[in-house]
Amino acid sequence: MSTVTHINPPELAYNPAFSQGTVLEAGRMLFVGGQNGTDSSGKIEGDLLAQSKQALRNVLSVLAAAGADQLDVARLGIYVAGEVDFRAAYEAAREVWGDHPTAITVLRVAGLGRPEALVEIEAVAALK
Repeated sequence: MSTVTHINPPELAYNPAFSQGTVLEAGRMLFVGGQNGTDSSGKIEGDLLAQSKQALRNVLSVLAAAGADQLDVARLGIYVAGEVDFRAAYEAAREVWGDHPTAITVLRVAGLGRPEALVEIEAVAALK
């Protein structure tokens, strides 16, 4: 049983990629720090789609280490560097994240901590 309830009011346009809001029922929370598309050696390679998929897999790894999964995530923050087409980040989310929409905010930023990074993804999750 998830401790996150997804809210999609009928008067708002439905978007299958994310929930309009989430209610956190639990008292314990996990804050996943910003994950770039780094592999296990720390290298970042590929375009925005490849980096987004890897960053999401990294988020999933942190969730699993805390005993959580996608269903426990109340919010994802996706930060995309520069003027790249951010729709690749949404595509990666649908592919890697699966059919578990959550509240998502996507922001374009001037740059990230690592110059070769095109995306950074953070999460807030409820722990059981």
